[in-house]
Amino acid sequence: MSRLHPLAERHAVEKLGWLRAAVLGANDGTLSTGSLIVGVASSHATRGSIL
Repeated sequence: MSRLHPLAERHAVEKLGWLRAAVLGANDGTLSTGSLIVGVASSHATRGSIL
């Protein structure tokens, strides 16, 4: 009869929570900035105001 190993397996995925948060945060920031620029541009603002 075999015995199970007393220690639980550890996977590298458990350590990468910070990477997921960073990627989703960067994506959110990019989308928010892009949406703001599109909104200002659609109001027929001048080029200088958009930049």
